[in-house]
Amino acid sequence: MLIRLFLGFLLTATVGFAQGASPLQYEVANLREDVRGMVQQVGQLTLRIEDLERENASLRERADATAATFATVEQLSDSMADLNRVAKAAAAESKSEVLKEVAKQMSKLARQTNAAIDSLAKGMAQRPAVQTKFSDDFAMEGISYTIQKGDTLSSIAKKTGATVKDITNANKISDPTRIQVGQTLFIPAKK
Repeated sequence: MLIRLFLGFLLTATVGFAQGASPLQYEVANLREDVRGMVQQVGQLTLRIEDLERENASLRERADATAATFATVEQLSDSMADLNRVAKAAAAESKSEVLKEVAKQMSKLARQTNAAIDSLAKGMAQRPAVQTKFSDDFAMEGISYTIQKGDTLSSIAKKTGATVKDITNANKISDPTRIQVGQTLFIPAKK
């Protein structure tokens, strides 16, 4: 562009001097050429500005569309906080429901247990007490034995060579499951 202006200036100056033009005419011709060049530049700049404005409008539209489709960090934080509150409320409600159901089941179980105990107590009260009869048909000589952990009347009989019946009669044991560790028994000798 500047080269064209310079060439135009040289051409005008050469033509002007060749025709005997005055310096004022020469200056006017230069100014006209400058104005023509400037008008041309303004036209090109105007076109460039219009292109930039269209491009800027397109970018704004895309930015607006993008802003509508993406959430901000603040929006995400708010959503997460809401979700957290809902989850905590649901967990608390669920926990409360579970506790109510457990309490209900425990109450039902307690009633059933009490009813069973009452029924058992009534049955025991109505049943006549069983009198265990012991015989004196065992040897009067024998040894003392202290019950140890894991002992039963059968295991004691095997260890000592006595019979369960003789140990039961000699110690007047009506319930063999009620022997206790540390208890001393009389073990009759073999007949």
